Amino acid sequence: MSEKVLAAVAVDTKRTELREFAMPEVPPDGGLLKVEVAGVCGSDWPRYLSVAQEPLILGHENVGYIARLGSIAAKQWGVKEGDRVALEEYLPCGHCEYCRSGDFRLCDATDIWGGMTGIRYGSTPINMKPALWGGYSQYQYLHPSSVFHKVPDHVPGSEAALALPMGNGIEWTYFQGGAGIGKTVVIQGPGQQGLCCVIAAKEAGAACIVVSGLTSDAKRLELACKFGADYTIDVQQKDLVDEVRKITGGKMADVVIDCASGGPATAVSAVRLAKKRSTVVLAAAKRKPIPEFDMDLLIAKFVTVKGTRGHSYASVERALEIIASGKYPLHEMCTHKYGLSGVDQALKTVGGEGEPNAIHVNVLPWS
Repeated sequence: MSEKVLAAVAVDTKRTELREFAMPEVPPDGGLLKVEVAGVCGSDWPRYLSVAQEPLILGHENVGYIARLGSIAAKQWGVKEGDRVALEEYLPCGHCEYCRSGDFRLCDATDIWGGMTGIRYGSTPINMKPALWGGYSQYQYLHPSSVFHKVPDHVPGSEAALALPMGNGIEWTYFQGGAGIGKTVVIQGPGQQGLCCVIAAKEAGAACIVVSGLTSDAKRLELACKFGADYTIDVQQKDLVDEVRKITGGKMADVVIDCASGGPATAVSAVRLAKKRSTVVLAAAKRKPIPEFDMDLLIAKFVTVKGTRGHSYASVERALEIIASGKYPLHEMCTHKYGLSGVDQALKTVGGEGEPNAIHVNVLPWS
């Protein structure tokens, strides 16, 4: 095993450097992952735009092989050296009320939202030893609180890296949204998260799945149909609310999932798309206030509105089952791949400033 580890470090706004790090010592309760592939999450782009004085290794949709394992970790984690695994980004404490109830994504120890200072993979600066906290690296340090999912050998790495996005889709659509047999589901935004919501709605038995997007999303909307969408709507060509009203015979949607990150307008339209006693899931961060949110309409419709983020352990397990089944042409989602020297371009491609027509972008550290 090499004594040095090569990693792509985000050192400033839209600037990445390749750096070498010492191979870390593995404590009894820790380990080391040889990274096979790291997916580029849409959330990596705004984080890349905000890098200032704390350089970090991005990448939290990571799949790889257990390269080294401490003796205590071997007993606690249920994995062995050589196992192929997908990592969750969370590093929960394991003993707070959220961890004990299964909602460890909300644990303060790993929470980075709203000014929280938790640690997690792909978000922790390199000044915190041993520095290798992200997947855009040949090796990644395995913290004692790591959460693993075993990955079948036959699954291509590019598709295995969809475990967390697919987990999000299942969490938001099924576990939080309540999609099921006979229900109409409207999904706003056909990015990788929205497309995973389509698959989740299909798996849940939804009777009607509608996906909306922009004219520039034409290829994504085509893929949504391959994944099971019954209707797609270009909101720049047609009025979304009117079209859903026509499709549903005026009944509107049982579940509306907002996966669009372009601005607050989709959160406003989500309530208009919902029927009485329906559920609206707001899953895309807007990073700005919503100026025209109609509280009266929400009350009149008896609507449940849920803000949600991330995934549960169960949703990622189910995601890997779906990925391994081969039921869906997931390879068509995997549009771009880069080596460590191309991480800057990978991030810009996800952010709309690089190569066109990106859906799911992967970094291959050994390429």
